[in-house]
Formats: sequence, C-alpha cells, structure tokens
Amino acid sequence: MTARTTRRTTAARSRLAAVGSIAVAGALILTGCGDHTDKGSDSGNSDTASSSSSAPLADKLPADIRKAGVIKVGSDIAYPPVEYMENGKAVGIDPDLGEALGKQLGVKFDFQNGKFDQLIVGLQSGRFNLIMSAMSDTKNRENGVDSDSGKKVGAGLDFVDYFTAGTSILVQKGNPKGIQSLDDLCGKVVALQKGTTSEGIARDQSTKCTKDGKAAIKLQTFDTDPEALLRLKQGASVADLNDFPVAAYNAKTSGGGKDFEVVGDQIEAGPYGIGVSKENTQLRDAVAAAMTAIIKNGEYQKIMEKWNVTDGAVTDPKINGGS
Repeated sequence: MTARTTRRTTAARSRLAAVGSIAVAGALILTGCGDHTDKGSDSGNSDTASSSSSAPLADKLPADIRKAGVIKVGSDIAYPPVEYMENGKAVGIDPDLGEALGKQLGVKFDFQNGKFDQLIVGLQSGRFNLIMSAMSDTKNRENGVDSDSGKKVGAGLDFVDYFTAGTSILVQKGNPKGIQSLDDLCGKVVALQKGTTSEGIARDQSTKCTKDGKAAIKLQTFDTDPEALLRLKQGASVADLNDFPVAAYNAKTSGGGKDFEVVGDQIEAGPYGIGVSKENTQLRDAVAAAMTAIIKNGEYQKIMEKWNVTDGAVTDPKINGGS
C-alpha cells in the first residue's frame, strides 16, 4: 500500500495534498470533536480512572488526556482495509491498532470521520489529538512544506511510523487497456483520491510524460477513494492509483473479485505514520511506547495477520522516519 499523504507526497491514505490548500474541516470532522474531555459523567470518570490505573503505560500520557480517558483520532473512514465503516462502526487495520494501543495507555481511541485533505487542519486546530488514516510520513509533511510549490505553509507534524506501503496501479479485471506501469498512463484518464501521495505520483508521472514527448495524464480527483473506484469500474478511467493494501483489498473483494486487479510493482514504498502535533511530544512518545509494546506482545502481528498485510509490518516504530 502506498501510504496516504495529503498530497500523500506533500501532505498523503499514501495520502499528500498541498498543506496550503487544505480547507477548514467540515461538519463530519466537527461532529463529536467539541468538548468531550469536559463532559464526562462521574461514573464515566470513575471507569476511566480504573482503566487508566490498570494500563501499563497510562502514566506516559499528558495529564489532560489521561483524565479525559479519550484520544480523539481524525480519520477518513472510507479506505478499506485500513479504515472503513461497517454497521455504523469504524473497523479495519487502524481501528484495531487504536484499540490495542488504547489498552496499553488506558484510554479509548475515538475515531472521528473527516475528509482526508482536511485532517491536518483538524489536528492543528485541536479538534483531534492524533491522525490515523493511512497517512504517509514524508519530510514535506513533517516540515509543513507544500510539495507542489516547495514553500513552507505550516508547522508540520511529527509521526509515529507503524506500517510500510507503496502505491499500486489498480485496473479493470483482465486489464483491457494493457496497463503495466506508470509510463502506460500517459495520455490516459486516471481517477484517484485527491490530497494523497498517489496524486503526487500521478502528477510527477504526467510531467515525465510531457518531457518524453507524450501526452499528459488526464487526472480526475475525488474527495473519496470509492468515487475514484466507481469511475474505474464504469470504464471512465483506465486506472486508479492506490496504497497497495487498499488496492489488493479492492481487487479481492469488489464484485467478488471480478471488478479489478493489481498490475506492476509497488511504487515508492514508505511508512504510514500516526500524525501528532509537534507541540505534543509527550503524546507522541506515549503512542510510540504503546506501539512498541503491542509489537513486543504480539498484538500488532495478530492485527497484521487478520487483515492479510504482514508484508507491510514493521518491527521498530520510528519517529519521523519518512523521506
């Protein structure tokens, strides 16, 4: 899977959209993001205190989060198998990891849905404590640099890296257009989610196409990946660029495995990171310690096996290991 960068090369589910173009998060992000930490009932506080006291790493958390008993997680919950909604509940790799991390820290990881290219704004404005959304850890994101312009447009994020994925090319089953590599996309329509690393890869390839005397890629971008997949399924595009685990999942499940297939090798594999404000190093280090703990106790491996993504597993959750 390719990590999402918000332009998943600038900001990128490998999702990297230009940080400077990120709009204020919409109603979905705002829902439930207000003052959860201030309104817990007495019984809720007692339950939280009990949970925290028995959790091995609770004392590593900032006091306000430990008291609240909740970590608010910004996520674009439409990216199976990393995160998606099932029967009104967030499920997938990230929610399962969040649950395991929460047991170590004595808090609940509360996944709150929002558009991918607005998650960083939500984090920086305090609506979220963390981002877990197949977001690629890149140096541009770490430094708050817009990868299109090369200009610094924000404070940047810290990341706790927890998975490795590259971008894959997803095509219609049977590969009717004979797509095998990025070079085969020149002059053709490609649909994908905007604000991702995949978008950055497609734009870079389009530039290469024109330099090589070929036609540019006709890029169509959408707010969500399912919209891009629908265009591909309908034959309105020849390919969708996607994180490898997501591409593989869609190839296996969509239409009972009859809609899509993955072609070629993974492109620009890199780490997914849990995004944290640079001002909150205590929370960052607590999450890193919890990730290390679930790797050592085997919970992490069980989750990787459950979702058939062991090829992307890491053994050391580095901080800011992106490139």
